[in-house]
Amino acid sequence: MQAYANKEAVELTLKTKKATYWSRSRNEIWIKGETSGNTQKIISISTDCDCDSLLYLVEQTGPACHTGEYSCFYNQLL
Repeated sequence: MQAYANKEAVELTLKTKKATYWSRSRNEIWIKGETSGNTQKIISISTDCDCDSLLYLVEQTGPACHTGEYSCFYNQLL
């Protein structure tokens, strides 16, 4: 999935090892799976070459996507 994480969310992710994000629409921190049960336990975190994007490798329980798909990237173009 793709999600936004501000500094506080990243710090909480590093501390708790639970994927934590910032909801721009609700203007609040959210921990993946806190209400749905579809959790993401952090295995590792990598940055891109510019250090402006993070990639979380997670142990996922249940679907990541709000549609119920395992991944948000299920629409294949080619």
